[in-house]
Amino acid sequence: MTGNGSAGASAGPARTPAKAIARNSASSSAKQQSIMSFFQKSSPGPASSPLSKVSPDSTCLRETTKANTLPKVKPTSSAKKKKLSTPVPSSDALEPPSSQENTRPGRPGQPLPSPTPMSSTSRQPSVKVEVAGSSPSRKAKKVVSYAESSDDDEPFAYGAASQTRRRGRARKVVNDEDVYGEDSDATADDDGLSHGLNEKWRKLTVPVEDMDDFIASDDSDEFSSKSKKRKRPSKPTTSRKRSNMSPPSTKEEELLDLCADELMEDLPPSTARQWNYDPDSAEKRPVVKPADRVKDPKAKVKAHTREPEDRYPWLANIRDKEKRTPDDPEYDPRTIYIPPLAWNKFSPFEKQYWEIKQNHWDTIVFFKKGKFYELYENDATIGHQEFDFKMTDRVNMRMVGVPESSLDHWVNQFIAKQYKVARVDQMETNLGKEMRERQDKTGKKADKVITRQLACVLTAGTLVDGGMLQDDMAAYCVAIKESVVDDMPAFGVAFVDTATGRFHVSGFVDDADRTKFETLIAQTSPRELLLEKSRVSTKTLRILKNNTSPTTIWTHLRPVTEFWDADTTVRELNCGNYFITQDGSDDIWPETLQQYKDDELVMSAVGGLVSYLKFLKLERPLLSQGSFESYSPIQKNGTLILDGQTLVNLELFANSVNGGPEGTLFSLLNKCVTPFGKRMFRQWVAHPLCDIRRINERLDAVEMLNSDPSVREQFASQLVKMPDLERLISRIHAGACKPEDFVRVLEGFEQIEYTMSLLEAFKGGEGIVDQLVSSMPSLAEPLNYWRTAFDRRKARDEKLLIPERGIEEDFDESLDRMDEIKAQLKGLLDQKKVSLKCKTLKYTDIGKEIYQLEAPKSVKVPSDWRQMSSTKDLRRWYFDELTSLVRDLQEAEETHSQLVKEVAARFFQKFDVDYEIWLKAVKIVAQLDCLVSLARASSSLGQPSCRPDFVDENRSVVDFEELRHPCMINTVDDFIPNDIKLGGNQAKINLLTGANAAGKSTVLRMSCIAVIMAQIGCFVPASSARLTPVDRIMSRLGANDNIFAAQSTFFVELAETKKILSEATPRSLVILDELGRGTSSYDGVAVAQAVLHHVATHIGCIGFFATHYHSLAVEFENHPEIRARRMQIDVDEEARRVTFLYKLEDGVAEGSFGMHCAAMCGISSKVIERAEVAAREWEHTSRLKDSLERAKTGCYIPLGILSDVGSLLGDKGDFARDGMDVLLRAIEGL
Repeated sequence: MTGNGSAGASAGPARTPAKAIARNSASSSAKQQSIMSFFQKSSPGPASSPLSKVSPDSTCLRETTKANTLPKVKPTSSAKKKKLSTPVPSSDALEPPSSQENTRPGRPGQPLPSPTPMSSTSRQPSVKVEVAGSSPSRKAKKVVSYAESSDDDEPFAYGAASQTRRRGRARKVVNDEDVYGEDSDATADDDGLSHGLNEKWRKLTVPVEDMDDFIASDDSDEFSSKSKKRKRPSKPTTSRKRSNMSPPSTKEEELLDLCADELMEDLPPSTARQWNYDPDSAEKRPVVKPADRVKDPKAKVKAHTREPEDRYPWLANIRDKEKRTPDDPEYDPRTIYIPPLAWNKFSPFEKQYWEIKQNHWDTIVFFKKGKFYELYENDATIGHQEFDFKMTDRVNMRMVGVPESSLDHWVNQFIAKQYKVARVDQMETNLGKEMRERQDKTGKKADKVITRQLACVLTAGTLVDGGMLQDDMAAYCVAIKESVVDDMPAFGVAFVDTATGRFHVSGFVDDADRTKFETLIAQTSPRELLLEKSRVSTKTLRILKNNTSPTTIWTHLRPVTEFWDADTTVRELNCGNYFITQDGSDDIWPETLQQYKDDELVMSAVGGLVSYLKFLKLERPLLSQGSFESYSPIQKNGTLILDGQTLVNLELFANSVNGGPEGTLFSLLNKCVTPFGKRMFRQWVAHPLCDIRRINERLDAVEMLNSDPSVREQFASQLVKMPDLERLISRIHAGACKPEDFVRVLEGFEQIEYTMSLLEAFKGGEGIVDQLVSSMPSLAEPLNYWRTAFDRRKARDEKLLIPERGIEEDFDESLDRMDEIKAQLKGLLDQKKVSLKCKTLKYTDIGKEIYQLEAPKSVKVPSDWRQMSSTKDLRRWYFDELTSLVRDLQEAEETHSQLVKEVAARFFQKFDVDYEIWLKAVKIVAQLDCLVSLARASSSLGQPSCRPDFVDENRSVVDFEELRHPCMINTVDDFIPNDIKLGGNQAKINLLTGANAAGKSTVLRMSCIAVIMAQIGCFVPASSARLTPVDRIMSRLGANDNIFAAQSTFFVELAETKKILSEATPRSLVILDELGRGTSSYDGVAVAQAVLHHVATHIGCIGFFATHYHSLAVEFENHPEIRARRMQIDVDEEARRVTFLYKLEDGVAEGSFGMHCAAMCGISSKVIERAEVAAREWEHTSRLKDSLERAKTGCYIPLGILSDVGSLLGDKGDFARDGMDVLLRAIEGL
């Protein structure tokens, strides 16, 4: 074994060729003594092992040969009296060559069996002493044990010895794949180091009769079963101190040496001898590559080193359950076809796995094994590739695994990469399985594996645990059913926030542009879409693609079977008994659902959603909450309508730069401190109020809270650490709440109760805060029971809900039973102290073998006692009476652990009885949080800011003085304010002209944002604000094409304009920015002129029309409802520079100054001068403006007025009274 001089010298040669006995300093007996002393060290470790000084990278340690690893020879008959024994190895575990880096070494989940004479039948490559290679790292980092069975999930083994203290004893192993007795071939693969190490040490002590077999085959599968029982050395071993002196040999040792020499005669010389390095030698030898190790063809190949299709041929040609291939349009990627014959070849564990996996082929399935969750086959490959999990194998499958404690983290990681994740849980422990089998009187053959069940499937849109969600906003899973009613698209939509259990349903007939549908998608921002396969129109799919995030999950369900129709939905909801009352008598549907019972589209959408939730194992806890609400994307009564396009154009929730929340109105106003408050506030921003009374109620509350900031800040500080109660009470209803979270919920409601007591002063008033405080339900009574129901400290620290005495009778009885057995054990100990006359007797727990009776070695114990483990001075024992009591205690503890889970479920049910009270309290606190948020946002606007004054007048008005853009307040110190005057005693439409980059779009957006803020109930950043409530804001901003929808820039402009013309009212606020620039100047001017005339004359709405077509200003110079405005600038013609003053003033811009902007951008003067010549000669709109001004010297009548008069005379126009009045005033103006 030596290739290193010093190590070899000190330890003596590992072996010497038979013929090469003559050696200057050491006799053959000395060599043999050296071998014996190496193997006889009682505690080999870095200090004592001669190999511990050898570099782990040393070639001789890795490339060991048979010559280096000859076992010890059994002495001849004369030496039989003294048996040489293998020492007990050090208890320090060796680090395996390929540890499960992310969790554990070797084959995870596997107990480390003690080597016994019986275990020699397991497959093991013949003794390649790679122990030496590991020797230097014996004290290296401790490897996490990856044994599946925990302290409470392995059956008690009678008479078994401690694995760590006494490795030589046999141990009873349950023949069960969950404890790895199923596949004996696999037990030696990666099982645990101590097993591998002991096996190798044991094999080094094979008797001489078996030596022929040992030498004959380098990779023998088995050794003779005649190996002798090992005993400890009877005499102290020699000193561990290293020495170059060989110890004196004895006759006995010489005899051993002779036997060894005879055996070695036919072997080649030692590799150490061949490779001796002599630096002074002039002889040069070529580098010879060592011959490859010959592998035994019968040796088991590890599963993870082979491709899955080599082990499972049917994986080479993947098909779904209906035998369809992936190129089939009807292929279902969620399932996989497994041939019937394949099932017969599966082991019980493989069968259990593939029964679940065959229906979740596109899902990452985490399989619970003891204290770990494991991934197999395809999932293991994904885990290895995505997160570098260490690959190993289980039975016939490749495998990776993670500890139970880090499951949530890894589930999040997979979901973040757009995978679906399933969790399969163990429904019992090993001991529980044994007890179940004992109680089962059916005589049915017992399962060889622990019972496991699919617990749930999680996707990005259906996360239920708040800890897994990325933020406090709702994550919606949206089911969409589309049809056609009277040649118009009709939709049924159902969506759910699975974290809170709140369902929303909506049904509507839409316009051809699907405005309502687009608005709903923009408002909800779905995380997952459920669509009926091949039943959704191309136009709807385009809207979904354009308005959803790239990370949105698209799930297509088969019609009828998976996306249920209305009849199937009603039948399934009735049969499922989801809405049973608390007394269990009636199945009453929620009121909202009953309203839509006859709406086929809505019920089918609900069916698609429920069917999918049922597939994910989530439907019952969510539906049984009965939380259904009707949802209208465009609420025509009482709210300001913001359609999908306006939400995007005004950047209310997402900015146009990266889609994030930075710089948006929502991020500016959202000062909520509770998660459920933030979700409600988003709804407030998406649906501002339109009713003056309700708006003023909110503004009164904001004023009141800001008049005494201490109340506002006290409320916020009390609730700042509030858990997400809305999500957590949903988890409690589902019976899936963690004990520590249950404590947080109770403490959260206690905090609410205390906080509301601080607001008692506001009770009885007329304001909205007073109304909310007065409507808060009393929490004292329901909370009173929970103050003393269980030990909260234990729930937090030990994560167990332990009821106080007297709360749960059966729990108390179970505790008493365990106490009784422990008392019997104590009595037994006292009895044995007397009978053995030893007061130092005590119980010791070693691993799972608890209550071993520990006694000094000097104490004589009865002969029928079984020694379990020992130390230098102590021995530990089991005997029948003790093992019987220990077994009783373990079974009582197993029963008790099940009872702990039952008690937790009972607690959750009892808490859920008051679900309505808890939910009402949460909603009231959320509203108060939103009001406090508005108050804090209002006070942070700086000066000037004011309370908006809403007036109820027939003529719409929006009047702001010194208005600043609210989202610029924190980023720009010198923002230039402007006065906005629309309607009232002024013209309703401002025709806005100005140079490029002069600030026209900023004025447009700023005006809309200020109106939204005012109608939410917030102050505005202006010195004064007076307005009538706006019923709808409609926008046409910028020039964007829509490649995905096959729509050009001009097409998009006209589609948005068409919506405005058809849906705007005299109460609407409309902003049109640069209409007509997506086509030629002739067409653009014509469209812009016609639209502006129609908006100003016939619709009568208020708003801005920003344009570079300056001829429009001349055309509408005398129109009574159009006022020409421009952005002020200062022009330096010589330097071709424009100074932007950003001030809004009356008048028409002198031009767009495109050439000046080109010069400021650095374009060469030669190009610009040529462009100016071309513009003077060919630019259509400038010449049009000149011709119009010339025409005005005569009798010029604008085309819009001529058209209207023509329509009236021909009786072709349907004129409203307001339109007629405007037309008459326009004619007067001429």
